[in-house]
Amino acid sequence: MPSVQVIQSIDNPGDTLWSNLLQAGVAVGIGLLVWLIVHYMIRGVVKHAMADRTPLSGRSMRWAGPMLRGIDPVIRALDHERRVQRARTIGSLLNSILTAVVAVVAVFYVLLAFDVDISPLLASVGVLGIAIGFGAQQLIRDFLAGIFITIEDQYGIGDVIETSEVVGTVEYLGLRITRVVAEDGTLWFLRNGEILRLGNRSKGSYRAPAEPPADAAADATSQAAAQAPAPIEPTESAD
Repeated sequence: MPSVQVIQSIDNPGDTLWSNLLQAGVAVGIGLLVWLIVHYMIRGVVKHAMADRTPLSGRSMRWAGPMLRGIDPVIRALDHERRVQRARTIGSLLNSILTAVVAVVAVFYVLLAFDVDISPLLASVGVLGIAIGFGAQQLIRDFLAGIFITIEDQYGIGDVIETSEVVGTVEYLGLRITRVVAEDGTLWFLRNGEILRLGNRSKGSYRAPAEPPADAAADATSQAAAQAPAPIEPTESAD
Protein backbone atom coordinates (compact mmCIF):
# COMPACT_ATOMS: atom_id res chain seq x y z
CA MET A 1 0.00 0.00 0.00
CA PRO A 2 1.23 3.56 -0.67
CA SER A 3 0.83 4.60 2.94
CA VAL A 4 3.02 1.71 4.12
CA GLN A 5 5.74 2.62 1.58
CA VAL A 6 5.71 6.24 2.71
CA ILE A 7 5.99 5.18 6.36
CA GLN A 8 8.86 2.79 5.53
CA SER A 9 10.71 5.52 3.60
CA ILE A 10 10.26 7.90 6.52
CA ASP A 11 11.40 5.28 9.02
CA ASN A 12 14.50 4.43 6.97
CA PRO A 13 15.70 7.66 5.37
CA GLY A 14 19.26 6.34 5.20
CA ASP A 15 18.26 3.39 3.01
CA THR A 16 16.45 5.73 0.61
CA LEU A 17 19.47 8.05 0.43
CA TRP A 18 21.85 5.19 -0.25
CA SER A 19 19.52 3.85 -2.90
CA ASN A 20 19.39 7.24 -4.60
CA LEU A 21 23.15 7.57 -4.41
CA LEU A 22 23.55 4.11 -5.90
CA GLN A 23 21.26 4.95 -8.81
CA ALA A 24 23.08 8.22 -9.39
CA GLY A 25 26.44 6.44 -9.29
CA VAL A 26 25.24 3.87 -11.80
CA ALA A 27 24.03 6.65 -14.13
CA VAL A 28 27.35 8.49 -13.88
CA GLY A 29 29.31 5.27 -14.38
CA ILE A 30 27.33 4.30 -17.48
CA GLY A 31 27.73 7.81 -18.89
CA LEU A 32 31.48 7.74 -18.27
CA LEU A 33 31.77 4.30 -19.87
CA VAL A 34 29.85 5.42 -22.96
CA TRP A 35 32.01 8.54 -23.19
CA LEU A 36 35.24 6.53 -22.98
CA ILE A 37 34.14 4.02 -25.63
CA VAL A 38 32.94 6.61 -28.13
CA HIS A 39 35.96 8.85 -27.40
CA TYR A 40 38.28 5.92 -28.11
CA MET A 41 36.45 5.22 -31.39
CA ILE A 42 36.73 8.88 -32.46
CA ARG A 43 40.41 8.91 -31.55
CA GLY A 44 41.03 5.80 -33.66
CA VAL A 45 39.24 7.30 -36.67
CA VAL A 46 41.19 10.56 -36.34
CA LYS A 47 44.51 8.69 -36.11
CA HIS A 48 43.62 6.66 -39.18
CA ALA A 49 42.75 9.84 -41.07
CA MET A 50 46.01 11.51 -39.97
CA ALA A 51 48.12 8.57 -41.14
CA ASP A 52 50.31 9.37 -44.13
CA ARG A 53 48.70 6.91 -46.52
CA THR A 54 47.62 7.10 -50.12
CA PRO A 55 44.75 5.28 -51.85
CA LEU A 56 47.25 3.07 -53.73
CA SER A 57 49.11 1.94 -50.61
CA GLY A 58 46.40 -0.51 -49.53
CA ARG A 59 46.34 -4.11 -50.59
CA SER A 60 43.02 -3.76 -52.37
CA MET A 61 44.46 -1.15 -54.76
CA ARG A 62 47.86 -2.66 -55.46
CA TRP A 63 46.60 -4.24 -58.67
CA ALA A 64 45.99 -0.74 -60.05
CA GLY A 65 49.55 0.42 -59.35
CA PRO A 66 51.02 -0.21 -62.82
CA MET A 67 48.10 1.50 -64.56
CA LEU A 68 47.94 4.48 -62.19
CA ARG A 69 51.66 4.91 -61.69
CA GLY A 70 51.54 8.38 -63.18
CA ILE A 71 48.68 9.47 -60.93
CA ASP A 72 50.16 8.15 -57.69
CA PRO A 73 52.87 10.88 -57.42
CA VAL A 74 50.16 13.49 -57.76
CA ILE A 75 48.20 11.87 -54.93
CA ARG A 76 51.34 11.66 -52.77
CA ALA A 77 51.89 15.38 -53.26
CA LEU A 78 48.79 16.22 -51.19
CA ASP A 79 49.56 18.39 -48.20
CA HIS A 80 49.85 16.19 -45.10
CA GLU A 81 49.46 19.17 -42.77
CA ARG A 82 46.12 19.96 -44.36
CA ARG A 83 44.83 16.42 -43.81
CA VAL A 84 46.03 16.48 -40.20
CA GLN A 85 44.32 19.82 -39.61
CA ARG A 86 41.02 18.55 -41.01
CA ALA A 87 41.18 15.38 -38.93
CA ARG A 88 41.96 17.28 -35.73
CA THR A 89 39.18 19.79 -36.34
CA ILE A 90 36.55 17.13 -36.99
CA GLY A 91 37.78 15.04 -34.04
CA SER A 92 37.67 18.02 -31.69
CA LEU A 93 34.15 18.86 -32.86
CA LEU A 94 32.93 15.29 -32.35
CA ASN A 95 34.51 15.10 -28.89
CA SER A 96 32.88 18.37 -27.85
CA ILE A 97 29.46 17.19 -29.01
CA LEU A 98 29.95 13.83 -27.30
CA THR A 99 30.97 15.44 -24.00
CA ALA A 100 28.02 17.82 -24.01
CA VAL A 101 25.45 15.13 -24.81
CA VAL A 102 26.78 12.62 -22.26
CA ALA A 103 27.03 15.28 -19.53
CA VAL A 104 23.48 16.53 -20.06
CA VAL A 105 21.99 13.02 -20.11
CA ALA A 106 23.96 11.99 -17.02
CA VAL A 107 22.80 15.07 -15.08
CA PHE A 108 19.18 14.34 -15.97
CA TYR A 109 19.49 10.74 -14.77
CA VAL A 110 21.14 11.86 -11.53
CA LEU A 111 18.25 14.24 -10.88
CA LEU A 112 15.77 11.45 -11.62
CA ALA A 113 17.63 9.21 -9.16
CA PHE A 114 16.91 11.74 -6.41
CA ASP A 115 13.21 11.95 -7.44
CA VAL A 116 13.56 15.48 -8.83
CA ASP A 117 10.91 16.53 -11.31
CA ILE A 118 12.89 17.60 -14.38
CA SER A 119 9.90 18.74 -16.44
CA PRO A 120 10.26 22.42 -15.43
CA LEU A 121 14.01 22.14 -15.97
CA LEU A 122 13.51 20.79 -19.49
CA ALA A 123 11.10 23.61 -20.26
CA SER A 124 13.56 26.19 -18.92
CA VAL A 125 16.41 24.66 -20.93
CA GLY A 126 14.28 24.79 -24.07
CA VAL A 127 13.39 28.43 -23.57
CA LEU A 128 17.01 29.29 -22.76
CA GLY A 129 18.21 27.46 -25.86
CA ILE A 130 15.77 29.39 -28.05
CA ALA A 131 16.89 32.70 -26.51
CA ILE A 132 20.57 31.85 -27.02
CA GLY A 133 19.82 30.75 -30.57
CA PHE A 134 18.21 34.08 -31.42
CA GLY A 135 20.95 36.06 -29.70
CA ALA A 136 23.87 34.17 -31.24
CA GLN A 137 22.60 33.60 -34.76
CA GLN A 138 25.76 34.97 -36.38
CA LEU A 139 28.01 32.88 -34.12
CA ILE A 140 26.06 29.72 -34.89
CA ARG A 141 26.16 30.60 -38.59
CA ASP A 142 29.95 30.97 -38.45
CA PHE A 143 30.37 27.62 -36.70
CA LEU A 144 28.10 25.78 -39.14
CA ALA A 145 29.91 27.32 -42.08
CA GLY A 146 33.26 26.31 -40.59
CA ILE A 147 32.05 22.74 -40.12
CA PHE A 148 30.92 22.43 -43.73
CA ILE A 149 34.09 24.09 -45.04
CA THR A 150 36.17 21.52 -43.15
CA ILE A 151 34.06 18.49 -44.05
CA GLU A 152 33.70 19.41 -47.73
CA ASP A 153 37.39 20.39 -47.97
CA GLN A 154 36.62 23.66 -49.73
CA TYR A 155 40.05 25.01 -48.81
CA GLY A 156 42.78 24.33 -46.29
CA ILE A 157 46.03 25.62 -44.85
CA GLY A 158 48.40 26.71 -47.59
CA ASP A 159 45.73 27.21 -50.27
CA VAL A 160 45.58 30.47 -52.20
CA ILE A 161 41.99 31.68 -52.11
CA GLU A 162 40.18 34.62 -53.60
CA THR A 163 37.17 36.24 -51.97
CA SER A 164 35.36 39.49 -52.50
CA GLU A 165 37.52 41.04 -49.77
CA VAL A 166 41.01 39.60 -50.18
CA VAL A 167 43.32 37.40 -52.22
CA GLY A 168 45.91 35.52 -50.21
CA THR A 169 47.19 32.34 -48.59
CA VAL A 170 45.25 30.56 -45.85
CA GLU A 171 47.29 30.55 -42.66
CA TYR A 172 44.70 29.14 -40.25
CA LEU A 173 41.29 27.53 -40.63
CA GLY A 174 39.03 27.29 -37.59
CA LEU A 175 35.38 26.65 -36.98
CA ARG A 176 34.64 30.37 -36.58
CA ILE A 177 37.28 32.35 -38.48
CA THR A 178 39.81 31.93 -41.27
CA ARG A 179 43.15 33.77 -41.23
CA VAL A 180 44.44 34.79 -44.64
CA VAL A 181 47.75 36.48 -45.45
CA ALA A 182 47.19 38.86 -48.37
CA GLU A 183 49.66 39.47 -51.16
CA ASP A 184 50.82 42.69 -49.53
CA GLY A 185 51.43 40.94 -46.19
CA THR A 186 48.24 42.06 -44.44
CA LEU A 187 46.74 39.47 -42.08
CA TRP A 188 42.99 39.20 -42.65
CA PHE A 189 40.48 37.61 -40.27
CA LEU A 190 37.45 36.34 -42.21
CA ARG A 191 34.35 35.05 -40.44
CA ASN A 192 33.31 31.80 -42.05
CA GLY A 193 29.63 32.72 -42.11
CA GLU A 194 30.33 35.86 -44.15
CA ILE A 195 32.30 34.13 -46.93
CA LEU A 196 29.62 33.91 -49.61
CA ARG A 197 31.77 33.55 -52.73
CA LEU A 198 35.22 32.00 -52.74
CA GLY A 199 37.66 30.75 -55.36
CA ASN A 200 40.43 28.27 -54.59
CA ARG A 201 43.37 28.91 -56.91
CA SER A 202 45.31 25.96 -55.50
CA LYS A 203 42.69 23.39 -56.46
CA GLY A 204 41.79 24.53 -59.95
CA SER A 205 44.00 25.14 -62.97
CA TYR A 206 44.54 28.80 -62.21
CA ARG A 207 46.90 30.71 -64.47
CA ALA A 208 48.12 34.17 -63.63
CA PRO A 209 47.32 36.74 -66.32
CA ALA A 210 50.29 37.40 -68.57
CA GLU A 211 51.86 40.82 -68.03
CA PRO A 212 52.73 42.84 -71.15
CA PRO A 213 56.45 43.39 -71.76
CA ALA A 214 57.99 46.65 -70.64
CA ASP A 215 58.63 47.86 -74.22
CA ALA A 216 55.03 47.27 -75.23
CA ALA A 217 53.79 49.09 -72.14
CA ALA A 218 56.09 52.06 -72.91
CA ASP A 219 54.91 52.16 -76.54
CA ALA A 220 51.28 52.08 -75.44
CA THR A 221 51.92 54.93 -73.03
CA SER A 222 53.66 57.03 -75.70
CA GLN A 223 50.89 56.39 -78.22
CA ALA A 224 48.25 57.39 -75.70
CA ALA A 225 50.17 60.59 -74.95
CA ALA A 226 50.51 61.37 -78.66
CA GLN A 227 46.81 60.84 -79.32
CA ALA A 228 45.77 62.99 -76.39
CA PRO A 229 44.48 66.44 -77.46
CA ALA A 230 46.81 69.35 -76.84
CA PRO A 231 45.83 71.62 -73.95
CA ILE A 232 44.22 74.91 -74.97
CA GLU A 233 46.34 77.88 -73.90
CA PRO A 234 44.52 80.99 -72.77
CA THR A 235 44.76 83.95 -75.16
CA GLU A 236 45.17 87.57 -74.15
CA SER A 237 42.42 89.97 -75.02
CA ALA A 238 42.97 92.97 -77.28
CA ASP A 239 42.52 95.29 -74.36
